[in-house]
Amino acid sequence: MAGAGTKDDPWQLKTAPGTSEFTAYRDGSQLVCIVGKTQLSYQARAIEDLHAILKQRGDWVALGGTDEQKDAPPDTVESWGRAADNRVGGWYGLKKGFRGRFGVYVPPVLEVLGLVELEHGARNNRVRAL
Repeated sequence: MAGAGTKDDPWQLKTAPGTSEFTAYRDGSQLVCIVGKTQLSYQARAIEDLHAILKQRGDWVALGGTDEQKDAPPDTVESWGRAADNRVGGWYGLKKGFRGRFGVYVPPVLEVLGLVELEHGARNNRVRAL
């Protein structure tokens, strides 16, 4: 998981199950994740906000990653990343049609930063703050 987290030296990451590789970096107020040729962008403050909410919860939280067009499983990182009562009052994802998958791509960023412990099973992974 090398990289400095910049556009010129992005983090080289894998999804929690380890089945997909992607790169991510901070670019001003955006957290950019590149999966193949697809670029997803989230508010960069998602890193600090998710860490804070996980610390507040104090326990494991399921990832629940899903596409924007599908309902997020309740009580998951994904559902929090689009909830009307989260710290930004809705979606952390910035580009309509590509706002989902928050629970897939943001937790590995927190893991590389040493902020969380992330499970790496074949499915149903969870995360908790360190």
